Amino acid sequence: MIRKNRLIGLTQKLIRINSENPPGNESRIAEFVAAYLKNCGITTRIYSFKNGRPNVLAYLGGINSKYSLLITPHLDTVPAGKNWKFSPFSGTIHKGRIYGLGATDCKGNLACAMEAMQSLREENVKLPYRLIFAATADEESGSGLGLIPLLDKGILKPSAAVVLDSDEFDIIVTQKGLIHVKVKVFGKRSHGAYPWRGVNAIDSAIEIIKEIKSHKFPHKRNRYLRGPTINVGTIQGGDKVNIVADWCEFELDFRFLPGMSAGYLLARLKSALKKHAKKFEIEIEGIQQPYRIKETHALVTNLMKGMKKAGVSCGIKGSEGATVITFFQDKFIPAVATGFGSSGCAHSANEYVKINNLYKGAGALEEFLKKWKG
Repeated sequence: MIRKNRLIGLTQKLIRINSENPPGNESRIAEFVAAYLKNCGITTRIYSFKNGRPNVLAYLGGINSKYSLLITPHLDTVPAGKNWKFSPFSGTIHKGRIYGLGATDCKGNLACAMEAMQSLREENVKLPYRLIFAATADEESGSGLGLIPLLDKGILKPSAAVVLDSDEFDIIVTQKGLIHVKVKVFGKRSHGAYPWRGVNAIDSAIEIIKEIKSHKFPHKRNRYLRGPTINVGTIQGGDKVNIVADWCEFELDFRFLPGMSAGYLLARLKSALKKHAKKFEIEIEGIQQPYRIKETHALVTNLMKGMKKAGVSCGIKGSEGATVITFFQDKFIPAVATGFGSSGCAHSANEYVKINNLYKGAGALEEFLKKWKG
């Protein structure tokens, strides 16, 4: 049985442990999580890929089962920033909400997973599968010290996965892919009074950006996602106001739908570059493929049943941003994301989570884990 007061207290304790990333150090919160679960009689292990950046894994049931299910929240938060009404590390309760850094993203979800596992242990529930819990480091900076190496090294090899990093009981079944690319355009330097003697790289960059942003990329409509987007995130160039700029550098953020090709997007960018610049360089900073899973998949239908049993309504949705779901796709592991945070609170000052969400969320998760058959 989920114990509401215990869940509230656990969430507060997690919030009070600073795990900001950057700078990035999850040692204290990982030690707390591991000790808490061990005290519940749950087997735990620590895996670190850099000093001060541990990941906590825990296991329940199904030791000899060939089938396993992973539930995974993350340990780190973004930096606190300023303008908080309550201290970001206080875990203050006010009007049915717990305030603090990470309350929604992702310590409330972490607390729900820990409470659900503790409840299963207390009830001595015999799971027909191996339940794996992974509280990971470095999610807020790309998961390079957390989920990615855990999967790449074969430490995590679940049959299916539920990422606990969403809001309001939404079940995320699809998300956009992303390309982050840095473009360097080169021109010819000359005196600013005689611009015809040079080639202005900033002017070239403007034309390139205009062309790529106005291009109508073909795509199939997705009921859960908006169309593809391009954002110019940074731009800089030139050395002085009275010099024709012989360099300009800008970064683009492409977000594209399932069914679209990253290669096609990059080809269109190169076409625009060749048209407007004689010399350029492209540096691909990162690519994540888009993701989708059928709404009829057992992960989705069973999560919906668990939430209904807990008295909450949930929606099937898509994610415009990149989450860790795509890392499972690379390993052919079906995955969805869900969570119990409060909409619009992640990465904000005065972040909070609704206590009622936590209680119902932990109950829905426990019900799902009990009924899951693999």
